[in-house]
Amino acid sequence: MSKQNKEYYKETMQLMEELGQAIPQTMATYNRLHRVATEDGALSFKVKELMALGIAITVRCDGCIAYHVQQSLSAGATYEEIVETIGVAIMMGG
Repeated sequence: MSKQNKEYYKETMQLMEELGQAIPQTMATYNRLHRVATEDGALSFKVKELMALGIAITVRCDGCIAYHVQQSLSAGATYEEIVETIGVAIMMGG
């Protein structure tokens, strides 16, 4: 992960922590939705994180991109899988 991406990731995690303190019930519900939506099912956690990364790219959310790159890597995604995800996102989002 690039230095810039690491900074976005750190800022995103800090913001999520601050939101958790400001609106705890909302963030607890959001976090539960995230856990349930990304758990293994017909699609693996890794595939779902790659999908989320592609969506983050198309909506141009820097913090989301940083988060989902990190989550994809943590789930075992390879450089090649991430690059192909970026390619599909570019195709779909311009």
